[in-house]
Amino acid sequence: MIYVDADACPVKAEVERVATRHKVMAVMVSNGGLRPSANPYVSHEIVPDGPDIADMWIAERAGKGDVVITSDIPLAAKCVEAGAQVLKHNGEALTAANIGNVLATRDLMYDLRAADPFRQGGGKAFSKTDRSRFLEALERELRKAAK
Repeated sequence: MIYVDADACPVKAEVERVATRHKVMAVMVSNGGLRPSANPYVSHEIVPDGPDIADMWIAERAGKGDVVITSDIPLAAKCVEAGAQVLKHNGEALTAANIGNVLATRDLMYDLRAADPFRQGGGKAFSKTDRSRFLEALERELRKAAK
């Protein structure tokens, strides 16, 4: 099973394509506003509005053999702990070996932004290279999850 934190996910179409090729169910979890797919390998779970409701829904279900697509680091940490394979939208794998450092960096950046409210900018734009890296990583993670 593939779980997608879908509200701001730039790779939903790629997930759908790979899920279909591997004949694996993909669940797009959001607060609404997504156009449902007619694809039999894709379902949509609409959760109530509220902070982290979609994250909690995914975290309660993801486990060994599942792949989770998210850029939400606390959600990723919960899913890694449950045994799921986790990918960010740019193809970066979040694992037991690196999730602690990623969480610490996220917290540090949050503190830096809070200390300087005039700090501008954020991450870099999502690129074709990120999309390609994601597709390769999803293929790899699905093969690994199938074992």
